[in-house]
Amino acid sequence: MGAALRHLAAFADLGADNAAKLLSVAAQYKRANPNPLLSNKTMGLLFADPSLRTRTSMDQACFRLGGRALGLDVGAGTWKLEVDDGVKMDADKPEHVREAAPVLSQYVDGIGVRAFSRSGSIAEEDADQVLQAFKRHATVPVLNLESAREHPCQGMADVLTINEEYGRCQGVKVALSWAPHIKRLPRAVPNSVLLSAAAMGCEVTVAAPPGYSLAPGVLAEAQQLAAASGGKVVQTEDQAAALEGCQVLYAKAWGPTAAAAPADDPQLAHWMPTLSHFDRAAAEAIFMHCLPVRRDVEIAAEVLDSPRSRVVSQAGNRLYVQMAMLAWMYGQV
Repeated sequence: MGAALRHLAAFADLGADNAAKLLSVAAQYKRANPNPLLSNKTMGLLFADPSLRTRTSMDQACFRLGGRALGLDVGAGTWKLEVDDGVKMDADKPEHVREAAPVLSQYVDGIGVRAFSRSGSIAEEDADQVLQAFKRHATVPVLNLESAREHPCQGMADVLTINEEYGRCQGVKVALSWAPHIKRLPRAVPNSVLLSAAAMGCEVTVAAPPGYSLAPGVLAEAQQLAAASGGKVVQTEDQAAALEGCQVLYAKAWGPTAAAAPADDPQLAHWMPTLSHFDRAAAEAIFMHCLPVRRDVEIAAEVLDSPRSRVVSQAGNRLYVQMAMLAWMYGQV
């Protein structure tokens, strides 16, 4: 029998030890171009949702490793995909993942999948149905390009950014703060920020208004990772308390887990980070956000344009982290 496939559909597929290795490899790749580890390999990238950074950085990650990226837009150039088992396929999805995944596996050497949460429910996130279906039915490695539950590419780029800034992740105080928005957004990014930072030993305080807590399962997983790494994970509904002495303010909008005020409720407007929010932070504190961002809705433009902002370099780190992920998936790390 051949070696087991190295899927990376969730942080749990990687684990803290491998995550630490990937940070080291990503840093090496940032300093010097690696050997063509993916020579004659093609990654098929299925996008069921829009992308700027993920699509471009994955294309370039494959190219710089000597391989090729084949972008496929689900429902716009390829068929819409059904992932539920046991359903009569008489709606608008003419192809099932049971056929699509193994067929694609004959054409490409790996499959990246981007498919956001549709309902915004905790149950849907926890099931992470699309990514799990591809893991079951593909015969090549599967990489999560943002799913209903997680965005590991983003989370790993974030901890690389923190490590570059402070020379370590261990003990760095991170305030992961909810921010307002004009609509309900998925929790995949804050989930992955929390999991990656906890695994690398950060002290993370998750701050959100009532009804906007992250999912219990994700919080429990993060607390286990923090216990093993010497980090810390706590929750609060007091943003000011979370900001006290923080070295990283990572702000991101996400949807509620329970009955809550709408994300654009004027009474929640004070959650939008402004430069005054850094009055409680450490003198050297930096600002992070995954992008895209709605200026002066989710984050004040004065923060994004300030010397504290790392959003551009943070996005740049996606390339090197994803190169390291591909190297790991193909047994080169």
